[in-house]
Amino acid sequence: MSLPAPAESLFEQRTALAVARGICRLFARNDIWCLPEMPLRSNRRADLMGIDAKGRVIIVEIKVSKADLLGDGKWTDYLDHCDRFYWGLSHHLDRECMETADFLPDRCGLIIADGYDAEFLRPAPDLGLNAARRKAEIERLARASLRRQVVGADPHCNDWG
Repeated sequence: MSLPAPAESLFEQRTALAVARGICRLFARNDIWCLPEMPLRSNRRADLMGIDAKGRVIIVEIKVSKADLLGDGKWTDYLDHCDRFYWGLSHHLDRECMETADFLPDRCGLIIADGYDAEFLRPAPDLGLNAARRKAEIERLARASLRRQVVGADPHCNDWG
């Protein structure tokens, strides 16, 4: 989802965007609203970050290639910023490794998706973000959402911020 690494193929970039679209559709049906490419306070960037109807913060890390999935050593940093964490995988990706201890299946949900839709394969348990952190993350999401909406309507607004 983020700016492509030099080795990332055009196919992988398009597939990641399609997976995000499918997940956003699944989330919308479940009253979960999210933003793509949400910067975190830890200097990481969540592929998707949103809020469900109960005010829980949700992060999705999207993976479309086995090399990217197995080579990602930073994903556990996201757990400190959300109540629920999901892996969002392309439907064609082998997901056998998702059941191993390295991917913390007891702490992470699993979604498979394509450009049209997505499906929850494993629910994400509530990690219990503390109230102060949840409030801060929700406020950051709200401000980012409002800024994106205003700048989308008037790109020159961004000149002042």
